[in-house]
Amino acid sequence: MTARAASVVTPQSAALVLFSGGQDSTVCLAYALNTCDRVETVGFDYGQRHGIEMHCRARVRSEIVHRFPDWAPRLGSDHLLDIASFGAIGDTALTSDAEIEMLASGLPSTFVPGRNLVFFVYGAALGYRRNLRVLVGGMCETDYSGYPDCRDATLRALEQAIQLGTEIPFSILTPLMWLTKAETWAFAQELGGDALVDLIIEETHTCYKGERGRRHPWGYGCGTCPACELRAKGFNAWQAAR
Repeated sequence: MTARAASVVTPQSAALVLFSGGQDSTVCLAYALNTCDRVETVGFDYGQRHGIEMHCRARVRSEIVHRFPDWAPRLGSDHLLDIASFGAIGDTALTSDAEIEMLASGLPSTFVPGRNLVFFVYGAALGYRRNLRVLVGGMCETDYSGYPDCRDATLRALEQAIQLGTEIPFSILTPLMWLTKAETWAFAQELGGDALVDLIIEETHTCYKGERGRRHPWGYGCGTCPACELRAKGFNAWQAAR
């Protein structure tokens, strides 16, 4: 457990996990279920270019209930919020058929400006109503694509803004923030053993292109987009270190 995680989570915590059905959010869900008494999940239809992750997230939740009976009673409701108009604001490679490439800004064309900020604000509004004060996200600035809304400084500032704007002591928890992708695989093993690693490989989705036809040792994907490359690199490094 990271120092940050230890400082905000107690066994009595109720958490809302931003859950996309990908590797990182699945590890975060496992972490929350291993730590908190009550856990709910929220996903977002923000106009992304493919709906694969929407199918995967339901499958992952179902498999967690089936494979982890100790966690099953703690897993509560799932919420799917339609914010499709958000995707129409910016023409990015995640919300259109644009090519995945590096832009003059130094960021990849997959960057959806403000996406994580919007997710947490919606999550806080939902958490306010459902008495869920810990908001959990899989953001990381160790092995990542450079997105500024994944950085710790951004999310600490957002946490303060949400607290001020709601007068509720919300905590934004990012247990993967300082982990490499190899360490994220190791963390999954620590949390749920081979069963969780196998679930991540078979059921989660990370590929930006929505490819589910090609099975690699680390899971399904095109193998060439930035998300697949990070996932594969981390898996290979984790395997080599075992």
